[in-house]
Amino acid sequence: MEIKRVGVVGCGAMGAGIVQVSAQAGYQVTVSEINETLLNRGLGLIENILAKDVSKQKITQAEKDSIQSRIKGTIDMKDFAGCDLVVEVVIENMDLKRKVFAELDKICPPQTILASNSSCLSILDIAMATNRPDKVMGIHFFNPVPVMKLVELVRTISTSDETYNTGKQYAESAGKTVVNTKDTPGFIVNRLMVPQLLNAVRMLELGVASREDIDAAVKLGLNHPMGPFSLIDLIGVDVVCFIAKAVYEETKDDQFVIPTLLQKMLTAKWLGRKTGKGFYEYK
Repeated sequence: MEIKRVGVVGCGAMGAGIVQVSAQAGYQVTVSEINETLLNRGLGLIENILAKDVSKQKITQAEKDSIQSRIKGTIDMKDFAGCDLVVEVVIENMDLKRKVFAELDKICPPQTILASNSSCLSILDIAMATNRPDKVMGIHFFNPVPVMKLVELVRTISTSDETYNTGKQYAESAGKTVVNTKDTPGFIVNRLMVPQLLNAVRMLELGVASREDIDAAVKLGLNHPMGPFSLIDLIGVDVVCFIAKAVYEETKDDQFVIPTLLQKMLTAKWLGRKTGKGFYEYK
């Protein structure tokens, strides 16, 4: 199956990034949001990033205009009826994702592939809200999408070979390196990364070292681009807690038990960069 038209449900930072790389790859892209305000904010993110690329001479003004001409914003899900592939990028809530997929299943023609960008939830559970589980898969991008090269392709026991191969071709055409993973809690990256982040918080709670020294040790000793506390602030305390909770509920693995400090930060709404305060403060 050839993909020509891509749909993206959700135009936050992650959704906007998927829209951008899809349009840059030459696809006609339709993106939806629940209201005009959020839609315009997301389209504005794309505009700003592309404008910076022009100023840095990464692309020309003509290329920027061409990319944006392939992007259509909407607040009506029915506009996905002409899409060959639709990627869902709503918040990590199983009930909401199942609702979106059930609606897409009614709107899109039978051959349309439906994909979730979920970072930890069961793709099969989402797929069973549709009448086409063989056409459902996970296509998990990483944030910021235009920069991060990896995509986790999640194949359920129901995903057909054609669906998987088409999803792989799409991700690779967007310039991404693809890794294949089974439909298991946390997939590859979050299954490995989240316990490390939680252990760093536990070390801080125990007074083993300061947040600054733990961050420096991981950056300089493990050669990571940023330390665990800076990374939690970037991802969001709420997101890290959600992933940890979701994986723990599926696996009962104690590595994913949320430390008390992180839980209290969540209660206080110290969520990191997006609220201006997490493990560090941000202007």
